[in-house]
Amino acid sequence: MKKPTWVIDKERAKRKAEAETIWLFGIHAVRDALGNPAREKLRLVVSKNAQDRLATEIAASGMEPEIVDPRVFDRAVPLPPESVHQGAALEVKPLKWGRVADVCIDGAGLPLVVMLDQVTDPHNVGAILRSAEVFGARAVIATARHAAPETGALAKTASGALERQPYLRVTNLSDAMTELREMGYWLVGLAGEAETELAPALAAAGSRPVALVLGAEGPGLREKTRATCDVLAKIPFARDFGSLNVSNAAAVALYAAATR
Repeated sequence: MKKPTWVIDKERAKRKAEAETIWLFGIHAVRDALGNPAREKLRLVVSKNAQDRLATEIAASGMEPEIVDPRVFDRAVPLPPESVHQGAALEVKPLKWGRVADVCIDGAGLPLVVMLDQVTDPHNVGAILRSAEVFGARAVIATARHAAPETGALAKTASGALERQPYLRVTNLSDAMTELREMGYWLVGLAGEAETELAPALAAAGSRPVALVLGAEGPGLREKTRATCDVLAKIPFARDFGSLNVSNAAAVALYAAATR
């Protein structure tokens, strides 16, 4: 019996995901990945200077590094142009954090998560992961498509947070939001045009866990995402005109939610 097309597509996607690898770069990103036992590490390429700086972590990881002359480093490793690699690059498999329910109910940290609606800039997502770690969130959740994947640029901006802060990718964001609501989460969507300010929107949660939902700069939250939120809230500004990029808005909202 011939398999349905959707089954074939799903199997292909699974095989592709299993074959996917990522090149992390930069001293901090490589150091943190080397020290993460959950990270599957494949190939380490370093300059002599970077090897000296990472000597402790390399020895603990058990990896055998490839030493490359800094003058030909860019040709030895397939990194994006202009990558600030500092003579260190590590090929790895993406991290597997598990299911949304497992992480968001029993995961480490506060009962607080961040949900990203088609935020595609890896620098913004990296900064959000860093803020989520600082303020003790349980997870950052984004879509599998139309969102920033794990990349070297994201890891470098996250400054190590990618190795410690769960970054979950889901097929459908509104379905994941509904799942969180069924777990007891209060869903707060950030929207500049909302009438309710962030503080009272968070206060309305009472003792319930909170999910902060943020959209991409410009488009903001999609219509279905907005409709799935329990409340839309804005960050108040001191002047008539004001705006924050999505990573700064996430940091402000995380602080407010973590200290409510």
